[in-house]
Amino acid sequence: MAKAANLSKSDLDSSSGSDLSVSSRTSNRSLRVVEKERRKNEAGDPFLLALKYFSEVEAGTPCIGNDVLERNLVQVERVGLSRGLPPEAISVMLDYAMSLRMGGMMCVRVLKFLIPATMVPQEAVVRAVAWLCVSKIAISTQVLFLRWVLTVFDMIDSKDNLRAIYGFIFHFVTEENLSPYICHLLYLLTRRESVRPFRVRKLLDLQTKMGRQPFLLLLLSLYKVFCPELVALALPSRMRSGFKNHNSTWKAALSAVQKRNNSQVSSDISLTLGVKHKTNSRKRKYHHLEVPSLSSSVQRNSPFSSSRKVFPLEQLHTFPQLLDNLHRIELPSQMGSLLGSSLALCYLDYVQDDSAFLRLNFWLGHALHEEFLFCSGDGSSGSSSGALHLLNRLLSTQHFLQEGFSSTEGFLYKFLNVWDGSLLRPQILGLLSGIPVVPSSCINQLLFEPLVQLFFTSTLFFKCSVIDCLNNMLLKWLTWHSVYALEDGLDISFHSHTPVNMTLSGFMDSVVELVRFVGRLAAVGLQLEGCHSLLLSFILDFYETVCDMFLKYGLPLVVMPPVGVFYPALFATDPVSLDRLGYIMYRYKKNLTSAKCQQQETKAFHISRQTYREFNHYLSFMVSCLWNSKMFLPGMAIEVDQELLSLSKVAEPWTSFDLIHHPAFLGYALDFHHKCWPERKEMDLNSIKAGKQWDWYLEFLFSQGFQGLQQFVQSSITRRSAAGTNDQGQGDRQPTNS
Repeated sequence: MAKAANLSKSDLDSSSGSDLSVSSRTSNRSLRVVEKERRKNEAGDPFLLALKYFSEVEAGTPCIGNDVLERNLVQVERVGLSRGLPPEAISVMLDYAMSLRMGGMMCVRVLKFLIPATMVPQEAVVRAVAWLCVSKIAISTQVLFLRWVLTVFDMIDSKDNLRAIYGFIFHFVTEENLSPYICHLLYLLTRRESVRPFRVRKLLDLQTKMGRQPFLLLLLSLYKVFCPELVALALPSRMRSGFKNHNSTWKAALSAVQKRNNSQVSSDISLTLGVKHKTNSRKRKYHHLEVPSLSSSVQRNSPFSSSRKVFPLEQLHTFPQLLDNLHRIELPSQMGSLLGSSLALCYLDYVQDDSAFLRLNFWLGHALHEEFLFCSGDGSSGSSSGALHLLNRLLSTQHFLQEGFSSTEGFLYKFLNVWDGSLLRPQILGLLSGIPVVPSSCINQLLFEPLVQLFFTSTLFFKCSVIDCLNNMLLKWLTWHSVYALEDGLDISFHSHTPVNMTLSGFMDSVVELVRFVGRLAAVGLQLEGCHSLLLSFILDFYETVCDMFLKYGLPLVVMPPVGVFYPALFATDPVSLDRLGYIMYRYKKNLTSAKCQQQETKAFHISRQTYREFNHYLSFMVSCLWNSKMFLPGMAIEVDQELLSLSKVAEPWTSFDLIHHPAFLGYALDFHHKCWPERKEMDLNSIKAGKQWDWYLEFLFSQGFQGLQQFVQSSITRRSAAGTNDQGQGDRQPTNS
């Protein structure tokens, strides 16, 4: 039996060994078949053959007249511009180009079609930087390579090795032509350990040599964030971005490749070459737009809380509680939760804690920039409601504190360039009206240029909203001036937590730029909208603010409206607009008269003679038109040829815009005529000018609520009154017919 058992065991072992050998032979045969198939595919794939050619081509191979080179180059170029190159192809072609095996012309051509399909291996970029250090590459080609690196920077799979050669890259910062691109690349690679004293000194020396270039200032500002003790330079609080987009050469091809690859992910997963697409993971959501609930950073029942007798903000419900626990309140763990509590905002405004405002600014900056401005946004109702809720909270917070946040200001300047004018319009314009004073040197680029494009291509309602927004902005600027000028003299600091410090002359320059900009918008807008009464009403609102800047806000500045605003208001068909124009001219006269008296006494400021001439011209024309019935006559501001007037067949055309025949007051004149002479069948409006009827007619007009017109008439049209500020007699009490 033992023998039989041994035999059966040996039989089993031999059978098992036989099975294993058969399986091994089968597996080896399968591998050989796969390898043979792969080699067959490689032998027949022209793209792989082209990559093999470029990986093996020797330096010094002639490129002129080389048909093999041209055929392989066209093959790789076609794939790169249509589907994008896989990581292996990027490595091969970048090494071929930067090594200058066939000269600089081939390097430039290869860089222009080097479009990655998925990612860029960082080792390929590191080798290319090494070639940059040892090869005699033309400066223009080096610039092109750096632009390519900046364009595909987000597609590089890792940056650790790039940061390891930070010093080699920094070596090129002294090259004047390369410096903007090197600074940009260094800005993206910089970490705290990258900041060294000798690098700071090198950048400061470059600034002395090249001037205060934006790209140098931005890199220095980043160094100052990491190591403030090394950068003693005072950097400007507002810097426009010194780093431009460098993707113009590859933008169209990159967009086409990414769009094509994204559409094929679901249909053919093998085309991804084993690399996971990052588009889904990079897609931002609106998850941060919700205002967090109020919760203290110290738990209520913790021993640390009881030892310090901390009063958590979430337990604050009444104002007496705030007063009783003012010095025991603990700030919340998430500063964004302060937006939901008016009592918490009261506490924040009282303590004036810089760190608290910095934390709140950081939270707002992340919410507005990362989760709103740069969000891909699927347009869902949840996303829209979250954005609406956050912006409404932010608006109410700024109104409560009577000041804005620097993160909000930066967000608005960027958002205006991509805004369509309709998305969350009331909230965006409300935030825009609360921005602090913008220096005149950059107000055009930051504010005016984006608004102009929206204004002239928008609806009437949007035009009215923009004018109203700019009027509120001017009102807040003037209010800040009137408050802080009394406290700080001429050096005005408008926000305790917003870095805006400027002299009185700088503030006046910004106000002048804003008023003149609105004047240009108003003049062109009235032409586009046919002098619409609604738009004219908002424009007159703005000039009611402008005309009182000296007396009401203490700003030694008077700016007259342009002719494109004055004449449409004077010839408006609605009496309200003409009445408001009369009030505006009355206030202008008050301000100019007071300014002239103070100017002669103190000589602390100067109102230009051109302003007085403009006012006197407007006033003379307005009196001649409404009171003296001298419209269209020779010597007037608006002259019309007599032959053309005769063709109109209008009797006494010079009286067409006086207080009786003006289209805005014609209905009131007819009503007054009917009340005075109810039995007359013939209408003779000129009879109103005779005797006491004229005084009665004026009283009748003033009784209709035209206080602005009444103030204008009483201040500028009397028997022997000065129409202007230079004692010019203007008309009689009794109007004339010619």
